Amino acid sequence: MSATYVLLQYGADAFNVRFFDLEVRAAFTVSHNPNLVVKLAREVPWTQHHPGTMGPDAAYFYFGPAVPGSAMSVYGAGAPTPSPGYVMYGNNRNSVPMAYLRRLKTEGSPSRYFTAQSGKEFKWRISPHRMELTDGRNTYAVWELSAPTDEHDARVTIRQAGLPFVTEIMATLAVYRMGDALGWQW
Repeated sequence: MSATYVLLQYGADAFNVRFFDLEVRAAFTVSHNPNLVVKLAREVPWTQHHPGTMGPDAAYFYFGPAVPGSAMSVYGAGAPTPSPGYVMYGNNRNSVPMAYLRRLKTEGSPSRYFTAQSGKEFKWRISPHRMELTDGRNTYAVWELSAPTDEHDARVTIRQAGLPFVTEIMATLAVYRMGDALGWQW
């Protein structure tokens, strides 16, 4: 059995959330204050503790133009809801459209697909309380909402094989959660 790494999510706001491992090391932070750009940062202490961690140490989420007639947005009352934009990893100049990170292959399916920077395709199996990342044969990560009695809001379990692209795992998870929070119809 391969090693797994558990991250506890603190915060239900998809735009401001922190992830800690079971030893209370900060692992990832999603934040948008004070900028309109949302940043996912992989924290150095967690990265140093897991030498198999590779890839970019951050992802930046740039949103598209506001949706006309939208109600309240994450940016405050009266601010229109932004449309999907694009994601940039680290200092890479290439951008990936948010919609490309959440592709639908079969009409009516809850599963969504994305292609990692390595060129390999992955699938998120999505349900209201759980998301599972697979390549069709192997599971790389699972996100699960916690019980109301838990002090954390959710749990992410990442398998050893997910460490080389862990920032992409967390970035696609963030895109899904932000899109749901904004009511995007993909």
